[in-house]
Amino acid sequence: MADFNGLGMNLGNLARLSRAETRSISPENFDGASGGGGRATEGTGAEPARDLGTGWKISPSVRIGPGETFDLADIHGCGAIQQIWLTPTGDWRKQILSAWWDDAPHPSVLCPLADFFGMGWCEYDPLNSLAICVNPGSGFNSYWEMPFRHRAKMSVTNLSEEEVTLYYQINYTLTDVEADRAYFHAHFRRVNPLPYGDVHTLLDVEGNGHYVGTYMAWGSNNRGWWGEGEAKFFIDDDEDYPTICGTGTEDYFCGSYCFLAKDREQGYETFSTAYAGLHQVIRPTGRFGSQQRFGMYRWHIPDPIRFQHRLRVTMQALGWRSGRRYLPLQDDIASVAYWYQQHPAAELPPLPDADGLEVI
Repeated sequence: MADFNGLGMNLGNLARLSRAETRSISPENFDGASGGGGRATEGTGAEPARDLGTGWKISPSVRIGPGETFDLADIHGCGAIQQIWLTPTGDWRKQILSAWWDDAPHPSVLCPLADFFGMGWCEYDPLNSLAICVNPGSGFNSYWEMPFRHRAKMSVTNLSEEEVTLYYQINYTLTDVEADRAYFHAHFRRVNPLPYGDVHTLLDVEGNGHYVGTYMAWGSNNRGWWGEGEAKFFIDDDEDYPTICGTGTEDYFCGSYCFLAKDREQGYETFSTAYAGLHQVIRPTGRFGSQQRFGMYRWHIPDPIRFQHRLRVTMQALGWRSGRRYLPLQDDIASVAYWYQQHPAAELPPLPDADGLEVI
């Protein structure tokens, strides 16, 4: 029997011993060195800790200036990032998370912090799932496993015009990584508004891997129901017609019939489960907050979508018009696609600029 390497632990193997080494990176231990935590002599907590000295929360966070990039982690060796916790101040949508695996010249993760953690509208609501948790009042947590074989680098770039403060902790293991473990990817896309008659493309990638999750921040630009559109997965040689074709937007996110509450007069009912949720409904305020906005996720953890050389994922935007006819919508739609791939992907499409990212 092969030696257990400590990756992919669950309740079934939690008791098994491993030779894996646990490490953690934070502002109190920037490089994750063994015994390297709590040694700071300067940092954002130096003033309140002035009577206590080293070891007393001297460096709990970092500040990132406008236009600056801060390296969260630069890990050399073989292993996997297992959990990320962070809490940012400022405009979450304008802080860009990037991650590179091994010797790849381009990031495999390219996504605003807000959307990566399911808070694309830059407003807090609880999200309780296996892969992502967002806890009071802005505790962002990721449990996606992120393997690497030589190096892992992760950064945050502040695209806003204000300095931000970031608290963070990255927990990882140094251990052998089997040949069949793929590299984690996540990519953000936004179209505002979606051109009439177009579909929103979440992903179009070449390689061998499996798709594991979707987050969408959906802003409705009309008064009616917005979720009649179908999710489609074009796998490998699919061209005009997909292998997987859903029956409606709310159906793909594991709800039904417009996400309506038992008392339908109450409108939408939020839910947040292990694998799927409509965790956020932002209702009109009656003044400037005039549009309804939604946050939804669907994790394909027990049902990953496998592809051998290509995957394209799209979502239609459909409502209703007179005569019981479908209405192609022109909504504000942003998405994050999460997937694993045998090799780090080629260069991902660039993100919008700061104005194109802005929640408006």
